[in-house]
Amino acid sequence: MREVTAAAFGASHQLSGGDPADARPPGGARPEVAARERGRTRHLARTDPGGCWIAQDEAAGPVGAVLSSRREGTWGMSLLAVAPGAQGKGVGKALMARALVHGRACLRGIICASRHPAAPRTYRRAGFTLHPAMRLTGVVDPAGLPPLDGAVHEGTARHRDLMDSVDRRTRGGAHGPDHEELPRHFRLFVVDDLAGSGYCYADDHGVELLAATSRRLATRLLTAALVGIPPGRHVRVAGLTAEQEWAVDVGIAAGLDISNDGYVCLRGMRPPNPYIPSQLFL
Repeated sequence: MREVTAAAFGASHQLSGGDPADARPPGGARPEVAARERGRTRHLARTDPGGCWIAQDEAAGPVGAVLSSRREGTWGMSLLAVAPGAQGKGVGKALMARALVHGRACLRGIICASRHPAAPRTYRRAGFTLHPAMRLTGVVDPAGLPPLDGAVHEGTARHRDLMDSVDRRTRGGAHGPDHEELPRHFRLFVVDDLAGSGYCYADDHGVELLAATSRRLATRLLTAALVGIPPGRHVRVAGLTAEQEWAVDVGIAAGLDISNDGYVCLRGMRPPNPYIPSQLFL
């Protein structure tokens, strides 16, 4: 499955005319990224076996894969990959159909689409609304960021109920068991005061997931995550719809570049706000 994913997204990058910085380095993804992808696959195969499928060719072996999940009425698809030689032959359509069956009882759906030209077409045909997305990239200039306007704490397992509550308010359904896998790969920042609550998963290369009950708290969390990145490190914050202008403003203050980033595809819901979707768990 790793080979299928690497081949599919390598081809996707070339077809979409992507930024060279997005391409996988020789030898594959960074070790920590590969570990997250393996962890995500094992986690979803355990929690959602009905939403995870591999397409196999008798001669060529695995040629496609899909990973999807159901969380309190919110269905998400975090991976749909088809090897270049199998594209255009109905493999992706068949995998998508299996994943959609897994989410047939869900009221809401979310997908972060790649920039491959076929991706938005496939998801629109499945009934999803396409919301153009942006990304922030570059090296953080902490001097441009204002001081935090309140406390940000290190998150622990005891914040699980808080995070599930914020998830329900922003995206309609808690991430639930995903909050067991994410801390294995990312630092967790939490805010919880009279103004509301929120959380953010981040590492030394950017933000993976952020949700809060107000833009003010979301701004505080994103600022804290960016300030904590080691100097000179190239960062990425992806999946920002127009509703996340608060995040774009933080990125501008930090000296980051803004560029197009495919689509956040939604069904039965408006863009969650304030919210930065997880590329692994949406």
